Amino acid sequence: MFVDTAKVTIQAGKGGDGAVSFRHEIYVDKGGPDGGDGGRGGDVIFHATKNLNTLIDFRFKPELKAKPGQSGAKRNKRGRSGEPLIVKVPMGTVVKVDGNVLADLTEDDQEVVIAKGGDGGFGNAHFKSSVRQTPRIAELGEPGEAFEAELELKLLADVGLVGFPNAGKSTFLSVVSNATPEIADYAFTTLTPNLGVADIDDGSLLIADIPGLIEGASQGKGLGDAFLRHVERTSVLLHLIDVYSNDVEHDYATIRHELADYSPDLAERPEVVALTKIEGLDDDIVDMQLELARKAAGHDNVYAISAPAGRGIKDLLRTLRSTVQEVRRAAEAAAAEGNENDGIARITLTSEQESKAWEVVKMDDGSYVVTGQRIEKFARRTDFEGGYQNVNRLRDIMKKMGIAHELRRQGAEGDSIIRIGRSEFTFVEQ
Repeated sequence: MFVDTAKVTIQAGKGGDGAVSFRHEIYVDKGGPDGGDGGRGGDVIFHATKNLNTLIDFRFKPELKAKPGQSGAKRNKRGRSGEPLIVKVPMGTVVKVDGNVLADLTEDDQEVVIAKGGDGGFGNAHFKSSVRQTPRIAELGEPGEAFEAELELKLLADVGLVGFPNAGKSTFLSVVSNATPEIADYAFTTLTPNLGVADIDDGSLLIADIPGLIEGASQGKGLGDAFLRHVERTSVLLHLIDVYSNDVEHDYATIRHELADYSPDLAERPEVVALTKIEGLDDDIVDMQLELARKAAGHDNVYAISAPAGRGIKDLLRTLRSTVQEVRRAAEAAAAEGNENDGIARITLTSEQESKAWEVVKMDDGSYVVTGQRIEKFARRTDFEGGYQNVNRLRDIMKKMGIAHELRRQGAEGDSIIRIGRSEFTFVEQ
């Protein structure tokens, strides 16, 4: 069964909690803190492979969850990091979150970290100092990233076959490659995309047969709308038209219109046109149809073929191969030029700038909401149930970052409620 879309829930591993522990050894009076740090949570990693061609596995296993990190232990033992979850997906898989592309896996063995595991919390050994020799502070491990993602498979092929239903696409693919698509004398025989490898001279072409398009396919009519995404990855389009058509120009224009409506980029994709099923027709009729097709296409890359008889197949494949090679060379040159200088200035925050990246807002109920990446990270790692020292440490951090000063300026007092992320506590500072 071919499945090219799926929804999954992704959960990276939570970091392990830090430990509060003190040395207890005979003959060692008042041993110092020796609580170890928690281990890091496991990442969720997508691994592209050419050995898969469907997303069907995710219909049966939509939850992807990595292992959590282990908590720290006494004697400064760090918790073991959680094992990453390696998820194999077909080449051509696009990962989207809320409609935005998170990852696009187009190469064999390509790996992308989709969700990062949470950092482990520090144990109390981390907080020992000359003035704090018996710290009872330990951090919680951070939660791993979690979200729902949409997976979309776009077949990767050199050539994409497009045309009306029953235009001979499946027959062509079965003749030139090792593919075995279903073939019958009625429309919509092909219900799922098929891939085949066609050998020509000393090379080969990967060809994708897309279910037939009809007028209005880009708006959801027929089957084409569900599979047009697979044409997006092809280097060259092979537009097949039934030579028995009563209006070759109309058939050509209709398919081109549907491609352009679906994606303007497809209208610019290099194409080759072929009239199919010429066996049994007089040459003068074939020539007339060829002339009409050239007029409609506006170029001379138009062929007349008979897949069952093998007529015109080699010349067509050679043209396709040379066109694909030209497209690849142009893409490589553009990529090389982009790598040399893409004209984009990249600005990174310094540690000083990062420390100021927060905001305090006084709410209508008299509470104060503090936001900012760094302070929210500290709040997530604070164990509010583990004793007053943990909360006081967070208050000290707020003071060093200038947040406490801003809270006082806005009217915060000792019993004012402060909210950071999901955490809530009193200001206390006087």
